[in-house]
Amino acid sequence: MPAHVDKCRKNTQIHNHAQPPHPMKLRTLALVGAFLASSAVWAADAAVDNLISSRCATCHGAEGHATSPIFPSLAGQNRQYLIKQLQDFRSKKRVSETMAPQVADLSDETIAALADFYAAKKPRTHRVSDADLIPVGRYIFTKGNSWSGVPACASCHGENAAGTATLPRLAGQNARYLMSQLKDFNQRTRNNDNEAMHLVASRLTELETKAVSDYLSQLP
Repeated sequence: MPAHVDKCRKNTQIHNHAQPPHPMKLRTLALVGAFLASSAVWAADAAVDNLISSRCATCHGAEGHATSPIFPSLAGQNRQYLIKQLQDFRSKKRVSETMAPQVADLSDETIAALADFYAAKKPRTHRVSDADLIPVGRYIFTKGNSWSGVPACASCHGENAAGTATLPRLAGQNARYLMSQLKDFNQRTRNNDNEAMHLVASRLTELETKAVSDYLSQLP
C-alpha cells in the first residue's frame, strides 16, 4: 500500500475515533458564557446607574421626579418618546443649552437604557394652588375651544393624558414645565415636534394655558 494512502487511512481512523466533548466540559463552557454575558449586562446597568446619579439626577431626580418644577419629570414617560427627545437634543434638532452637553457623548444604546429606566418608574401627581381652574383645564383638554379654534388635547394625547409611543405622557407633569413648553411652541423656539403644537399653543390664552397645565399636573 502506498505510504500516502496508509497515512490518510490512519488520519481518518483517528478522526473517526475522536471522542466528543465531555458533558462536564460543555457545561463548564456554558456556565462561563452565561457568566460573561451576565457580567456584561451588570456592567452596562452599572454604567447607566452611574450616569443617572452623576448627571441626570441633578435636574430630573434619582427616580425621575424633577428636583424643580421648571424641569420635566421623566418617571413613567413613554419610552419611544424619551428616545426621540434625547436623540433630538444630541443632534441639536431640539435646542437646549442645558441638555446639549449632557447628551453629546451618549450612544443610542445608552439612550435606550436611560429611556427604559425612566419609563419603568412610577409618576407622581401634583397639587394645584387654584382648584377653580381645574374645570377650565379639563374642558380645554377634553373638548378644546371651538370659538378660538383650539382642538381637544385628548384627541392626540388620550383621554387620560397618557400619550402614545411617539407623543408624551402629560399626566402628572409639572405645571410650570408644561407652561414653558407651550410658550416655546408658541414662539417657535421648540420646533422638533409636529406643527400641530405650534397652532394649538398660539391659540391658547394665558388663562387657558395655566388652566390646562394645572389640570394635567394633578392627573394620576
